[in-house]
Amino acid sequence: MDNSQLLIKVCGINRTKNMVDVSNLNIDMLGINYYWESKRYIDNTSININPNVKRVGVFVDPTLYELEQYTLQDELDYLQLHSDVTPDFCQQAQEIAPVIKAFGVDQEFDFATVMPYSSCEYFLFDTKTILHGGSGEQFDWSKLDEYEGEVPFLLAGGIGPDDVEKIKAIQHPKFAGVDINSRFEHEPGVKNVRLVEEFINQIKNN
Repeated sequence: MDNSQLLIKVCGINRTKNMVDVSNLNIDMLGINYYWESKRYIDNTSININPNVKRVGVFVDPTLYELEQYTLQDELDYLQLHSDVTPDFCQQAQEIAPVIKAFGVDQEFDFATVMPYSSCEYFLFDTKTILHGGSGEQFDWSKLDEYEGEVPFLLAGGIGPDDVEKIKAIQHPKFAGVDINSRFEHEPGVKNVRLVEEFINQIKNN
């Protein structure tokens, strides 16, 4: 795999300056958290990022109306949907903006459950916890070998600065990129810009 083509998504920033600084790195997507129970909830933060970076709205059990309103208000490019939204809901949401459907993965996870969601633009495979992302925990990445679908996926869940070689070793044909979050933070919602930059440089350097 040409690692220089891997998508880099940074998720969960809720400070304006930090958002600007991170979006000026060589990233592809920035996740904006609209889940009010999250420590990384966007609240009233002004969204001001590099126009070349795609804005991903992160939602847990939203209504279609909420998705429409936030997409218009904040010019979202993607909708990342967590929890028990149905395949039909995702298909309707796809008419608002391309959908990234998140799934919590553990050793018992059955990848057959993702197949009805094939209308989505991407899947996001995260570690299954009581939280909706941002747990800092990894699942066993060898589990990815069981995924035989056609939808490309992003890998999330406890990815840290020391995981570069492990990521480069992934050979799955549908592996599209990584989603980094809690292990690159000074505190919830604030990323260490230097750590993120070093990680990206190492990933992109084949």
